[in-house]
Amino acid sequence: MFACKCACLGNGWAVACKGEPFAALLVLEMALINLIVLWPVGYAAFLVFAVCGARYEMPLRWPDIRYRDLVNLFANATTKGNGNMAFDHISRRAFMAGAATFGVGSLIAGGLPAFAQAEQSTQPQPANLPLHRKIPGSEKSLPTIGLGSWITFNVGHDPVLLQNCTDVMAAFFAAGGQMIDSSPMYGSSQATIGHGLAALEVERSTVFAADKLWTSDETGGAAQIAETAQNWGLRQFDLLQVHNMLDWENQFPVLQGMKAQGALDYVGITTSHGRRHELMAVIMQREPLDFIQVTYNPLDRDVENRILPIAQDRNIAVIINRPFQGGQLTRALRNAPLPGIAQDYGAQSWAQLILKYIVSHPAVTCAIPATTRVDHVRENMAAISPISDEMNTRLPEGKERHAIANAIGDAL
Repeated sequence: MFACKCACLGNGWAVACKGEPFAALLVLEMALINLIVLWPVGYAAFLVFAVCGARYEMPLRWPDIRYRDLVNLFANATTKGNGNMAFDHISRRAFMAGAATFGVGSLIAGGLPAFAQAEQSTQPQPANLPLHRKIPGSEKSLPTIGLGSWITFNVGHDPVLLQNCTDVMAAFFAAGGQMIDSSPMYGSSQATIGHGLAALEVERSTVFAADKLWTSDETGGAAQIAETAQNWGLRQFDLLQVHNMLDWENQFPVLQGMKAQGALDYVGITTSHGRRHELMAVIMQREPLDFIQVTYNPLDRDVENRILPIAQDRNIAVIINRPFQGGQLTRALRNAPLPGIAQDYGAQSWAQLILKYIVSHPAVTCAIPATTRVDHVRENMAAISPISDEMNTRLPEGKERHAIANAIGDAL
C-alpha cells in the first residue's frame, strides 16, 4: 500500500514534468486533503479509486473490490502501457466524480465507519402517488404501471440513445414508477437500465427490479443471473422469472433456491403473444409461483378464460406485457376519436384508456408498456395518477370494461 501511495505521488509529479500541470495539481490537491483528513492508508485508496472511477466511469463499490482487483485496476486502468498515468482523457469533473464515488471506500480503508449517514435520494418525489396494487401473499404493493425494455432499450453503446433511455427512466421514476422489467434476451437492454440507474443515482429501495432467466443450460442459470446483476449494477433482484418457460423444470429450482436463501424475493414464469397457455396453467397449479407474466389487452384476451382465474385462486401476481401489441394497437387507433366513455375515467388518449382497461382486471398487478419517448412514459403513468381529483384513478368494472373493449374494436 505504501508503494501505491508513492506511485500516485510519483506519477503526479511525472505528469507535471510532461507538461500536464492541471492533472498533477488534481493529484496533489486530493493527496493533501486526504493526508490531513483521512488515515494514510485511506488516502491512498481514495486516489487510486478516484482515478479508476473517472477513467472507466464505473460505479465500483469498495465491498466489491478485493486487493487483487485493486492492484489490477491500478496497473491497467491508470496506465497506457508506458508506465505513465493516463490523465489525458480525465477531466476535472470526471476526476472529482470518481473521487466522490469512491470516498466511502477510502473511509473503510482508513478504518473510519462507512455509511455514517444515509445518502439522501436525488429523485423528485411525486406530489400524488400513482394507483398501487398489493402483491398477493405479500405486504408489498406496486404501482399498476411499470416499464418494459424489450427492443426500446436495446441501444448498444450509442451515447445519444443511452441518454434518451435515461431520460425515459427519469420521467418514470419522477411519476412514481417502480417496476422495470428486462431479460438476457433483450440485447443490451439490461446494460442500458444499469447505465440509467447509475446516472440517475436512484435509491435501490425505489426500484422493483424484475428480470429473467433465459437458458437451457442445466448448470448455466447461476452464471447468467450473476451477469444480469452486473449489467444492472445490482446485488439482488426483487423478481426473477423463467423466460418463456424455457427449460423451466431445471431453471425454476435455481430461483426457488435463491429465494430460500434470502437472495431473491419473488419467483415467476413468463410467456407472451398468447403462447403455451396450457403449459403455464399446469405450472401455475403445480409450482409455488409468486408472479406470472402474460400478454393481455382489449384485443388479446385469451388469458381471461383460464390463466387469470387461476392466478386469482392461487394468489399469484400478474404482470402484463405487450399492452399495446408492441405499438401496433395505438398506431391503428391514432386517428380515431376517443369514445365518450373515456371521459368517465379521465382517459385523455387511447393509450390511457387501454391501460385502464388492463389494470382494471382484479387479477392484474402491473402492466409494463415499453417506450422510447419521455412524453409517452408520462402519458402512461398519468393514466393511474390523480391530477386535480380522483378521476384519473377510477377504473372501469364489469359492463364498462366490455364497453371499452367494444369501443376499441369498433374504432379499428
